Amino acid sequence: MERNEAFLRKAENLAPTLHTRTVWVPGSGQPLKKGDSACFDLGEHLVGYVTVKLGFTGSHPDAPAWLRLTFAERPQELSENVEDYRGWISASWVQQEQVHVDVLPCALRLPRRWAFRYVQIEVLDISGKYDLMVEQVSCQTVSSADDAALAPFETENPLLRQMDKVACRTLHDCMQLVFEDGPKRDRRLWMGDLRLQALANYRTYRCNDLVKRCLYLFAGSTLPGGRVGAGLFLEPEPEVDDTAMFDYSLFFLPTLLDYYEATGDGETLRELWPTAWRQIELSRTTFDERGIVRDSDVLGWCFLDWNLALNKQAGAQGVYLYALKAAGKIAAILQDEEKAAWIAADYEAKKQAAIDGLYDGPLGLFVSGKERQLSWASQIWMVLGGAADAAVLRRIAERPDAVGMVTPYLYHHYVQALLDVGERDKALQVLTDYWGGMIKEGADTFWELYDPADPNASPYGGTIVNSYCHAWSCAPAYFLREYFPDR
Repeated sequence: MERNEAFLRKAENLAPTLHTRTVWVPGSGQPLKKGDSACFDLGEHLVGYVTVKLGFTGSHPDAPAWLRLTFAERPQELSENVEDYRGWISASWVQQEQVHVDVLPCALRLPRRWAFRYVQIEVLDISGKYDLMVEQVSCQTVSSADDAALAPFETENPLLRQMDKVACRTLHDCMQLVFEDGPKRDRRLWMGDLRLQALANYRTYRCNDLVKRCLYLFAGSTLPGGRVGAGLFLEPEPEVDDTAMFDYSLFFLPTLLDYYEATGDGETLRELWPTAWRQIELSRTTFDERGIVRDSDVLGWCFLDWNLALNKQAGAQGVYLYALKAAGKIAAILQDEEKAAWIAADYEAKKQAAIDGLYDGPLGLFVSGKERQLSWASQIWMVLGGAADAAVLRRIAERPDAVGMVTPYLYHHYVQALLDVGERDKALQVLTDYWGGMIKEGADTFWELYDPADPNASPYGGTIVNSYCHAWSCAPAYFLREYFPDR
């Protein structure tokens, strides 16, 4: 790890104030014995600290009450048994807590922060001389987003209005001391999520200093050689995750450019340009003699989407072109003529290499990897990178054998690709079909993963660790305001 203490001090000085409010529901009025449980619906997705007011009926308590509390973003989570989970993400993320309550009545305040709407309280054991009463459940919510600052979105379309509301709530609950990817899991700063959150933030809560803080955190704690890590931990002090991803490192460039275009902050653009440029330098070693990104079978070398069958080579080539476009714009703004000339030449060379080496003429589509895989991700990123037009998006839709999309993250890029090639009506249709599909499934915040063909899918081996409030899914708050203010 390499640290830039000056950058980290700037990030610390930009730490936001957390806004709070208290949400509560009354108790059920039902006495609870051993084996009994009670479930409470707080009425909305919340992120914060929970207090449960407990009392008793019967004799004075002569033994502790042993309780299990389960927090859920969706009701389905309450029916899942953590003992049955066999996935590769740690079960320690499951939102359960066991406590012994020695003194009743009391106000039991749990020290951990939770992301939830539903709370189930189970009595694992209790003395037969008294019954437990749950008198009230409350949550002190926390977010760096100020609801009073939320820019309005006006529409007569009830579905679009609901989509924007849910997207804004998703963003709100992920805005903590940084833009977290998900307040349930991983509760961390990830570059891919940050880029999409920032776009929504500029048009909603406008906490632009929070974006600036995150950029300085990434630049202040990098992997050896100056590579921007895929993610970053905050506690006990800022530290880059040891996960490196080809696409996430390069996304530092468009994220920095988007920030400048939203704020006009030239000082930050100039100060962080060396960090951004370093990502281009480091990526050069990944190309073969044809000018194509070398493929890899290492899981996570490039993300693109959570479809585990997806080959990433062609998508990575498109991401590089996309990052180069951002680099060229930054170099022009900063009047860095030497780098601007190099970027322009390399962009044309790598774009032509993509067409020569990855485009299958008879198919009219880009292929990826030694198996010449067809996927949505490859076409989307070639469009975003400027190497393809609308035709590949139409053709891939006619190929049921193509590897599909499974996350709002890739769907966001699909919508952007459609908009880039002028397919405005189709982009709005995708927004309403896909994000509207989550709303029909009961979402009050948008999810980390949603496959319309299998709404309960999970890349982790079990939905009990899925995140149902996830930053990369807040796309409607950006697209509706930026591209469809008249709908």
